[in-house]
Formats: sequence, C-alpha cells, structure tokens
Amino acid sequence: MKMDYHNPVLLKETVEGLNIKPDGIYVDVTFGGGGHSSEILKHLGPNGKLFAFDQDKDALLNTIDDDRFTLINENFRYTKRFLRFHGAKQVDGILADFGVSSHQFDVAERGFSTRFEAELDMRMNQDDKLSAFHVINDYDEEQIKQVLFQYGELRQAPAMASVIIASRKEEEIKTSEQLKLALKKFLNHQKENKVLAQIYQAIRIEVNQEIEALKEFLQQTPDVLVKGGRLSMISYHSLEDRLVKRFIRNGLFEGEPERDVFGNFEVPLKKVGGLIIPTREEIKQNNRARSAKLRIAEKL
Repeated sequence: MKMDYHNPVLLKETVEGLNIKPDGIYVDVTFGGGGHSSEILKHLGPNGKLFAFDQDKDALLNTIDDDRFTLINENFRYTKRFLRFHGAKQVDGILADFGVSSHQFDVAERGFSTRFEAELDMRMNQDDKLSAFHVINDYDEEQIKQVLFQYGELRQAPAMASVIIASRKEEEIKTSEQLKLALKKFLNHQKENKVLAQIYQAIRIEVNQEIEALKEFLQQTPDVLVKGGRLSMISYHSLEDRLVKRFIRNGLFEGEPERDVFGNFEVPLKKVGGLIIPTREEIKQNNRARSAKLRIAEKL
C-alpha cells in the first residue's frame, strides 16, 4: 500500500536542472513519495538507470516497479558507499529535496508537526535510538541551549533551556503538549506558530543529524558525479541553503580556499543559472513550497 505524499516541490525545474541523458545514471537521494523519481524515469531510455535513497521505511511502500529503478533504504550521507555497492562508481546527476516530507508532517504519531498532540519523536529513520524525547529529557542545559540557538536561531535559547530543565525535574516531558506547556511563556499569541516552528526545527535537526548528513553528502558529490554531471538541490531553511550555496561557490563550508600566486583557486563545481523559487501559483497549491530554494551545479 502506497503512503500518501503531497506533490513534489519544483518538480519541472528540479528535473530539468539535471539535463538528463536518456542512457545516463541518476540518483534521487530523497525519494519520499517518489514524485521526482517518477519524473526522472520519464526522461530515461531503456538503458538509463535511477537509484533512489530514503532512510524512512514508510517510503519503501512507494517503490516504483521499473527494471531501471533501485530504491536503497539508507541515509543520503552514505550515497557514495551504497552506489559503489550497487556497481555505480559515478553518475550523471543527483537530485536532492532536503527537509521533512509531507507524509512525515502529516502522520501525527511521528511527532514532526506542531499541529498534533504526539509523543516526542521526530526520527526520520525509525530505527535510530536518538529521539526528540531524549534531546529534551537527557541533554544537559548547555546542550539544549546550543541546539535551540544553532539550529532554531532562537535568541531566547538560554532561557528556554533553563525552563526545560526546570520542567523536566518535575515530570518527564513526553509529549508535544507538555513541551508547549513548559515553554508557554515564550509563545505569545502573535508569534506562537513561528517560535514553535523554530523550536521543532532545532530539535528535528539535532535528532536526525541533518546538518552533518548534508555536509557529508555534499563532500561526496564531486567524486560521485562524472565531469559535466549535475546537482539539483532544494533547501527549505537558511542553515541548509547557506551550506549548499557556499559549497557550490568554493567547495568549503567555512573559511576561504587556498589560492595560487595569481589569486586563483580550484573548485569542484560551478553554479548553473541563478536561485530558483516556486511561483505564487505553486505555493498556493502546495504550501510546503513557500520556503523552497533550488540551486543547480555542474561538476567541472
């Protein structure tokens, strides 16, 4: 039985960015509901090949019955390793749609959405041991402060961390409602949804090691792509987009690359076109698209 997923974001633009060759090898590292993968397969000939990655077991129910398609139940931070296992040392293009899938947001018991009362979970890979419960109840005050500040960009992170520590001394914080109740003084009516979204984003990123996984993935792409191969990547928040933008620009996440005596430096990728964002019409049809940013790069 297929799981219900919303329409993929920037479908046409993201797939077009790959500049697909009919007999090429491509990778969709964030399979989800399979929307982007299905579109890639439409552009491939009988000798083309598509690999897809998704660490969420729910996504396996959406697998595509096509001899050209292989779905790998792993985190995209292991892209290079598992492609080699399947005999693909290099590929012609990689598509990535980062962030949480609509399915994960919509299933209350997964704990990703601020809309539902649920146990604190937020694991994309349901076999992982670290959950939102452990972050809130087992991390010390300094760790919680750093998570909220770095990944949620919350100025009140120190005060929030202090309140969480005090609340859990009274009783374990097991559910989203208990967490909201503990932090209610920071959730004034006008900004409640925005602040909650930042808190949830911070905890989710920590639980799933999203920033570390993204960095590991990006660092592998120059080795995995053939010369002229394309990267087509959608980000949903500034933390992701800054990393993607910097890596495309100079192959690093911080600092500056070493230059030769003439001031030149080598980079593994070059950007293709400019930043692409969804149209108003797409955002109207799919609210998840509102913060999407698409960047395309090519292996030099």
